[in-house]
Amino acid sequence: MKKSGWIRNTALLMCMIFLALCMPVMAGADSLYIIPDSNTRKLTRAEVWEYQYDTLLYAFNEIYARHGYKFETGSRCYNWFTQMPWYKANESESSDNHHESYSQCSSIENYNRDLIVDVRKEMREKKTTNPKGKGMPTPPAANINKPRGFEFVTLKANQKLPVFSAPSTSAYRANNGKALVNTSGAVYALGYDGGWMLMLYEANYAGQYRVGYINTAKMKGQLPALGQLKWEWDKAQLTAGTNITDDPALTGRSLAFLPEGTWVTYLSTMFNNTGWDYIETTINGQTARGFIPSGYLNNIEPASEEEIEGDG
Repeated sequence: MKKSGWIRNTALLMCMIFLALCMPVMAGADSLYIIPDSNTRKLTRAEVWEYQYDTLLYAFNEIYARHGYKFETGSRCYNWFTQMPWYKANESESSDNHHESYSQCSSIENYNRDLIVDVRKEMREKKTTNPKGKGMPTPPAANINKPRGFEFVTLKANQKLPVFSAPSTSAYRANNGKALVNTSGAVYALGYDGGWMLMLYEANYAGQYRVGYINTAKMKGQLPALGQLKWEWDKAQLTAGTNITDDPALTGRSLAFLPEGTWVTYLSTMFNNTGWDYIETTINGQTARGFIPSGYLNNIEPASEEEIEGDG
């Protein structure tokens, strides 16, 4: 074989190996999108109907997320898209902006946006969430299985601060009313709920994390730069009994059992290797917030056409 032919064949072989190695990576990148090509082609009504009602909310917002739309801190879309490697928030935008004033989308994307709105409206009219449709893709893996959106924060060390499950000193407090965080350890935070910081930390006993609130008025040193949290405040009912936990990161340790039919307040959805609905309820007569696995709630007030054009 001539040398030039050998060079060509070697180059071709190397190219094929490169493509073979890249294919799983590219497939993995596609799996991080709900509808990977909603920005490049017009979808059909039939294929949009292949998705679950809630999944389409994220598919709608995915169109805007591609352009860096800034979601409100703590909202379900904030919690989902901030974990995507392709998402980068446009910090020059305000999270108060409405979708209709966000003009960076193409005509194809606007078409698909309107189609998703129409299909969700049809689902509401048919009183279905399309439960057998396509659900959410599997979130990317992480070294620490904390809910996405919680970021490491640096706090003044050697503080032992009481932790409550909700932002009030009268709220339920875990560990028999003695839950504390030591700020010398690792602390992760999502944002502020008024004068309270929602955070995650490792409890004193090994192998358990806890999500809860600390009163910023009791904290020494400079407060981390975090956004104010935005909750949805929708009434919902449990379709089956389940445990509520303050540790969606590791153990799922139960704070209490909530029986079927219990009415709760839905606040948001958070994600690690699965989805968790963040709710408010009562435990032993005290206000409490915590996590239940996604899929146990119904009767969440259906989104109006205006609400779907928000981020939650």
